[in-house]
Amino acid sequence: MKSGRGLESFFFLGRVLSPFYSALMVLRSYLYKKGLLKTQKLEVPVISIGNLTMGGTGKTPLVMYVVRYLLGSGRKPAIVSRGYGGKAAKEVNIVSDGRKIFLDAEAAGDEPALLAESLAGVPVLTGPRKVRVGQYATENFQIDTVVLDDGFQHLALRRDLDLVLFSARAFLGSGWVFPGGELREPFSALKRAHGFVITGVDRATMERAEAFKKFLCQCLPHVPVFMGEYLPVCLLHSQRTKTFAIDRARHFLFYGFAGIANPDSFRQTLLKENFKLVGFQPFRDHHHYSAEDIAALVSAAKAGRAQALITTEKDFVKLKPFFGDFPVLALKVELFMEEEFDLFLFERLGSMR
Repeated sequence: MKSGRGLESFFFLGRVLSPFYSALMVLRSYLYKKGLLKTQKLEVPVISIGNLTMGGTGKTPLVMYVVRYLLGSGRKPAIVSRGYGGKAAKEVNIVSDGRKIFLDAEAAGDEPALLAESLAGVPVLTGPRKVRVGQYATENFQIDTVVLDDGFQHLALRRDLDLVLFSARAFLGSGWVFPGGELREPFSALKRAHGFVITGVDRATMERAEAFKKFLCQCLPHVPVFMGEYLPVCLLHSQRTKTFAIDRARHFLFYGFAGIANPDSFRQTLLKENFKLVGFQPFRDHHHYSAEDIAALVSAAKAGRAQALITTEKDFVKLKPFFGDFPVLALKVELFMEEEFDLFLFERLGSMR
């Protein structure tokens, strides 16, 4: 997908087609609801974490949060993902069986690789048909819950809990449905959701997030709305096996880079956390790094007298083949949810037997 002014121009030109695509998505949802398109049910409960908009809303951090909550509740979850950007092309690709990781980021995709590395004991699987991948997971692993990564539009698989995310910096974007804007479906699709989560809420976005929460509650009063905040917890180091304390790194000079949906949000996070940047290089989301990319980044860092490169954890998992003498650090960020969200999960899990 294009970025900046190119993306705005694309959306502007696409608005003439937006009503047709929107009507098509409404019809699709209606056909599934009436059973004219088949919805399949797994033998275990399914929790879907998705969004209405294109781009980053923090699905992966929430997947981690929910999976860790499930583990703490005595459940045995597996994660099912499309594996966007990964080269693995089988009907079912086992990224991790919970004990061993079989596929790297290039094969599995950014998010599945990160989830596999971060969640020991949790099988992570990818494939083009989430129904088939979910069936495989229930048949071949001793699990009792499936968590769908980016599953809100995947209506072919019945879910017991549908969580829809919104970024505190974008919300509904322009409000137009693709190709006229960022929405994957019209606003009416949110009636399918069981809970909303606004991610990335901080001092700068709190007022607008509260206003958007009020708007959602007015439009869909039966759906609870929760808020989450991203907080840095530590640094990962390319040359160390243990994590690195954030306070120890704040006096270093860094050259930053990121290949996520909104690279500038990462740059802003670094500045807010008082990291000293001599430069910053954005890349497109799901960027496939090459040795030439890393060499250019190291060269730019050295030219600015930086002592290390710094990037996101999502990018970090793709860089391991290129680690060398020049240090690369990743800021590990976790999503922290309000207590009401945990109570909501507790109540919902009680009905998923």
